[in-house]
Formats: sequence, C-alpha cells, structure tokens
Amino acid sequence: MMHNTMAAEGLAARLFTALRAASADPPGVSRASYGEGEAAAHALARDAALALGLECRADPAGNLFMTLPGADRALPPVIIGSHLDAVPHGGNYDGAAGVVMGLAACAALRGSGTTLPRDLTVMAVRAEEMCWFPAFYLGSRAAFGLIPPELPDTVRRSDSNRTLAEHMVEQGLDPAFLRSGQASLEPGRIHCFIEPHIEQGPQRAEAGLPVAVVTGIRGSLRHPRCLPSGAWGHAGAEPRAGRRDAVLAGVELATALEEFWLAEEAAGRDLVLTLGEFHTPTTMHGPTKIPGELRFSLDIRSEDKAVLDAAAALLASRAESMAARRGVALDYGAGMRVEPLKMAPRLRAALLAGATKAGVPHMEMASGAGHDALIFGQQGVDCAMLFIRNTGGSHNPHEAMELADFNAALAVLLAALPEIAG
Repeated sequence: MMHNTMAAEGLAARLFTALRAASADPPGVSRASYGEGEAAAHALARDAALALGLECRADPAGNLFMTLPGADRALPPVIIGSHLDAVPHGGNYDGAAGVVMGLAACAALRGSGTTLPRDLTVMAVRAEEMCWFPAFYLGSRAAFGLIPPELPDTVRRSDSNRTLAEHMVEQGLDPAFLRSGQASLEPGRIHCFIEPHIEQGPQRAEAGLPVAVVTGIRGSLRHPRCLPSGAWGHAGAEPRAGRRDAVLAGVELATALEEFWLAEEAAGRDLVLTLGEFHTPTTMHGPTKIPGELRFSLDIRSEDKAVLDAAAALLASRAESMAARRGVALDYGAGMRVEPLKMAPRLRAALLAGATKAGVPHMEMASGAGHDALIFGQQGVDCAMLFIRNTGGSHNPHEAMELADFNAALAVLLAALPEIAG
C-alpha cells in the first residue's frame, strides 16, 4: 500500500503549531486536566477530525473518539491515540504526538483512497498527567468504568483545590458517569490499542535512531513517604553503639538497593531505581543532633514482575534487619504497585516489519514511564507502542521532537497498519 503522506505531514505540522499557540504558558505549555488548555486541545483535534470526514463522539468523561470507517463496521476497531493534557510549563509533544499521529494516519489513508478491513478510531484521552489530580490514568480508567465512585468528589486539582466533579461540570461533562462505574469502552470490542509517543529519556537521541518499537511498559513499586525513625541524641555525647541514627539507616538501605540494581543489571534483567526527597525534618534537625527521623521517597520500576517481587522482599528484609541492628524502625508507608505490561508480540512484529519496509532505522526498548496503554493492557486488550526520538527530556519546556522523526514514525505506522488491522 502506497501513501502520499505530504498532506498528512502538513496536517501534523499545523496541529502541533496550533496546540502550542492554544496552550502557551512560557517557557513551555500547560494543559491542565479538565481545564482550559486540555479542552482547547480536544477542540482542535475534533475540528481536524471533522475536516477529514471522521465520525466524532465524546463519552461523558470527555474522552474523544474520532473514527475512520472500515470495510466491515461490525469488526472491533483498531484504536490509536494518547492523551492531550500536559504538565505545567511542559513540552508540546508529550501525549499529543500520539493523537496527532492517529489523525495524520487517517489523512494519509483518506488521501490514498485506502479502506482498512475494520474501523480505525483515534482516541484523545483525558487526564493522564497525575500532577493535576493525584489519581492515575483518570481518562482511560473512566472509559473502562474503573474509577472508584467516591473519587470525583474527593480528589482535588493541585492548582485550584477544586474537585474533579466541579471541573468536569465546568467543562460540560458528567461526573455521574464516573460515580456509577459505567463504561464507554468494552475490552472485547477493541481489536488493539496503539499508542505512539515521544521517548521521555535519552536513548533514541544517544542511539541516533528516530524510532523505537516498545517491548513493554515497566511496572512500578512506589513508596512516596518512607519514614525511618530512631532516636534523636547529642552528636558529641552519644557513643556509636548506643545511637539509633535514621540517616545512617537510610544510607545503608540506599547502598543495598544500588547493589541489588547492579546485580540485576549484570544478570541482564530490567530495572531502574530512584530515591528522592532524602532529608531530615527541618523543624528538628541540626548540626549537633543525631538524626532520629528521616524522610525519603522510593520508586522502583521493571519490565519483569519477578524483579519487582525481589525488590519488595529486599525492602522487607532490610526493615527487619535495620530494627534489630540499628534500632531504627523503617516505615515505608502506603505503597503503590503497578504490574508491568508486555506489548503484544504480533503487534510488535508488525511494527518492526513496518519499520523495515519503510526503511526507517529503529530499535526495541522498554518504556520507563507509564502510559494509557497500561490500562488497556490490564483489561486484556492487545497493545503496542511506537516511540519517537525526542531531545531535551520530557515534562519540561526543552522537549524537542523533530517533525522529520515524527514523519518517520508515521511511515512505520502506515506500513504496519494493514497487518495490524487484518
């Protein structure tokens, strides 16, 4: 199947420019979940879809579905998409690239007169960025009816301190849909979910390759409020044997975790590990005091469930030994665990074959960040992700995706679509 992609590439360039203009918040862009910036982005996507002749609908949670009809409309559709919200003063491409690529693919198919065997739906997901509301994947979970009924009235947006329900009503949306657990998507009626996305780390840029096919999304084990507690004491008067030093306990844990990371890495297993916010309470600490308390956050991620299990076991054993040897109680607080998701082998194979067919240099890699695809995969939907090279990192105004790399990824997707949809 041959495509003249000039019109599709032009559409993408115009949409990225319009998105930046509609949500500019120097030095970057801001598109608050269920706020003006996200709403403006959804309106731009809808206008572009209508101009292409796509069928448009939105569910009561605000997720937007833009459909190019296929040959057999009774078949479950291929869904391509991502989110349109963005972190405060962030980049213009995080999430948005997936929605724009879906629309560009529809434009290319329209332009070449190609009809896929089944519908192709572009989905613009609401509220993926957790920085606005402290709840993960709000839009995609709402689409599957997975939101706890009390959440719309209890979770508040970080900048306004108003509830999710209040912001939804302001946008003309219906929080009762979330409270009732109704769904707008049925897993068994989805052929697959494809999420193109910028890479949010440095690997594409360092490898000099424009595109990567994602092998899986790392699961995570997170403890945002770890609180080791020992005993405060006089720095000069307390001998070593009698000290219950919370900082030394935290440092010992950090060393043990790095040794674990090095061993897993040497064994060829996937793992990244981060300790942050490592500090003693400002109201208590001082240069002449033995620190009796410490606070830190812990974030462990891996594609491999067994690695997460091993990390959890290490944390438990270290807490036990720390209490016995140092007299420090290592309280990890409430933890959050998300299981990893492997991308569907048939979809990975189709994208890899598409990259070869399109002549686009590529590689395979894991996704360290979470994505809406994780929710689709947890519901049993086959998923794939395509990463686009991006320099300058992500979640910051220096995010920089070149249109040439976007167009290369579009070529891969278009080459793979007949196999994906067939």
